[in-house]
Amino acid sequence: MLVAFKAEAQTSALAVSDSLYAVGEYAGAINKLQEIDPQTEKTYLKLAKNYAANRQPEIALENYKKVLSKNPDRVLTAVDYGELLVKTGKLNSADSLFKILAEKYPKNANFKFQQGLIKEKLKDSTALGYFMHTMILDTTHQGALYKLAKDKLRNRQYTMAEHYSKQGLRANANNASLLSILAQTYSFLKLYKEAIPHYEKLIQLGEDTEFIYNKLGFAYYRLGDYKKAVKMYNEALNFEDRNSATHYTLGKLYALIGDLDKSETHLLMSILIKKQPVDAEFFSLGLTYKMQEKHKSALEYFNKALEENPDHERALYERAVAADNYMADDETVIGYYQMYFDKYESIGNDGMLYRAKTRISDLKQKIHLAEN
Repeated sequence: MLVAFKAEAQTSALAVSDSLYAVGEYAGAINKLQEIDPQTEKTYLKLAKNYAANRQPEIALENYKKVLSKNPDRVLTAVDYGELLVKTGKLNSADSLFKILAEKYPKNANFKFQQGLIKEKLKDSTALGYFMHTMILDTTHQGALYKLAKDKLRNRQYTMAEHYSKQGLRANANNASLLSILAQTYSFLKLYKEAIPHYEKLIQLGEDTEFIYNKLGFAYYRLGDYKKAVKMYNEALNFEDRNSATHYTLGKLYALIGDLDKSETHLLMSILIKKQPVDAEFFSLGLTYKMQEKHKSALEYFNKALEENPDHERALYERAVAADNYMADDETVIGYYQMYFDKYESIGNDGMLYRAKTRISDLKQKIHLAEN
């Protein structure tokens, strides 16, 4: 009767601990499991899982070791133990454990993959070899294919990045990591039509990020669909509204579709946010004011661009044009054109040099005629 009572009490304690674990009451589950006497393989395993969930990994590891000392052939327990070793930074111990498992089960792809992950964390260059071995054992292994595709993309081996991404997506068409690698690969290859559907699928899968919208916006921009590009960059601003580069690109795009007020707004925002030299932003804003025929403001911002970067050739030329449109003093305007021409006569843009030289000549003739 006593044995039967103890068995019933143990069963009850285990059931209660399972219920507490299910609702996240790990400390309560641990207390219930500790009431069980004697402790068994089953209770040690449950204690290990509860301690791990309760962020007490060291005690969890001790309980996993107790389970494995009683039954070394518990493969799933060994895997949980190994993964917890990795999480706690005990990489060499984890490496030894998965090496034993891989030798014991040479056809198990996941053990090779775990070895690869550990080698990667150890900054061991052999990690890729383990990922390749994993993929050979399981040609659809999503984790290994992602690691291989990512490495090929990073090393600009775009054909192989595309190959591994597609191989993984044939098995799981909704793998967001592989979709991202494939889309980025096409972007790097400037195959924007091919890239767009994959970025859009990521958004449909709920993987929308500032990065994805920026990439999608750039693809539409390169394809000349400026309105869609504007929409995507505005979506990117919903994630991070203080991204200077996004505001700068929107400023250029709004100018391209003729919305010069919004172009001005975003270019000014870009300048306010950016801390590094902003000659490109000042220059673009100058062009926007030029298109608005606000020549005084254009002159001001071309000057600002030149303060940031005195070697900005076109800014120097456009400053002369702005002065020509704004100033009544032809001698001063000639000085601006001459400054550009003298600096870039032998190295500058032929078209701008020709126009500057012609304008200098015209203005000098105008002054000469006025004097006579």
